[in-house]
Amino acid sequence: MEFMTAKEAAEKWNISVRLIQRYCAQGRIKGARKSGIAWEIPSGAVRPEDPRRNGKKQTVTRNPSFQNLMPLMNTPFQPGSCRELLANMKDGARKDIAFAEYYYFSGQPEKAKQKAEEYLICKNMELRLSACMICAFANLSVGQIDKAKQVLEEIRNSLKEDQKRNPQAKVIGAFIAAGASVLLHLPLPEEMPSAQEFLSRLPLGHRAWALYVEAHFSYLQKNYERSVGIIECALAMGAEQYPIPAIYLHLAAVMDYMSLKQPQMAERHLLDAWELARPDDLIEGFGEHHGLLGGMLESVIKQKWPEDFKRIINITYEFSAGWRKVHNPETGHEVADDLSTTEFAAAMLAARGWTNAEIGEHMNISANTVKHHISQAMKKLDIDNRKDLKQYMLQ
Repeated sequence: MEFMTAKEAAEKWNISVRLIQRYCAQGRIKGARKSGIAWEIPSGAVRPEDPRRNGKKQTVTRNPSFQNLMPLMNTPFQPGSCRELLANMKDGARKDIAFAEYYYFSGQPEKAKQKAEEYLICKNMELRLSACMICAFANLSVGQIDKAKQVLEEIRNSLKEDQKRNPQAKVIGAFIAAGASVLLHLPLPEEMPSAQEFLSRLPLGHRAWALYVEAHFSYLQKNYERSVGIIECALAMGAEQYPIPAIYLHLAAVMDYMSLKQPQMAERHLLDAWELARPDDLIEGFGEHHGLLGGMLESVIKQKWPEDFKRIINITYEFSAGWRKVHNPETGHEVADDLSTTEFAAAMLAARGWTNAEIGEHMNISANTVKHHISQAMKKLDIDNRKDLKQYMLQ
């Protein structure tokens, strides 16, 4: 039998080498075999069907009671087809919320807010809480902090009140409240049910997002191995069909692997996230997570996609300014607010014990440049000891 390389198969089927490798690892290419660290694919092999493609053969299990809850997040689609999917949706409230999601996740918070605001007092709980979630984070990015806090309070109140009237409210409230709290690094509400109580009751796309939230929470507890385990299992069980939660799962894996000082694994997940995000411009998550990605955006995205990197950094500055104004007062943890993104990335790695040489190699800059960035960060923070950086860095 004749074989071709992963690169040859990628060129033949017009897909990426990483996707070929993923198909092989999942056993989806019949006859593929490992040769050292490379895969060999039979020359006559047929490209596997992509489960994200819309088509008659695709069967998606949906819980009808969650149709209006963050609908775009819970929809599988092929990267590059998101706008077409939205355009083909039936006009109405569900389509409006899906568009608001798209605007938010593509780094357009003003449009997201405008689209979602009319549903903030909607009687339908799923539409209302979806609008609350979108508006809360969009308001952070546009600097309307008081409005963001008001919407977050509405989420908390709904978690308490709606569950008295609606049996699904506990699940929906937990889904929204956990995401809002964990992404802002705030304590979980006291009324939160355990993950075991509500995960199995969520549709697959929402479940993938909930697993991202659970993984992010484990990361905040410094349980990086558990977080990675959650992510790898979620992706292996089909979360990749749902690009929005899958992007966030991959970004959380970058956070974990950088904390474990495994930059090669971190880069793999970053590129997987980028492959899902870039065709539809779903770049918001990269800006939101910049401070936790340990310089990986500077190392990879800045070098290969400089214009996209600039847009991501703009998102970072806008989102993080609002994020700190909610996080710092509520937790008493003063995350640094006047560092450049490069200073923050270098200081973050230094706080984790990386040497200047290691940081320089990772971020594609000299050790002396790293030293300068860290010195500037310490000067702005008014500290003299490198060890003191930790108290100002995201955990």
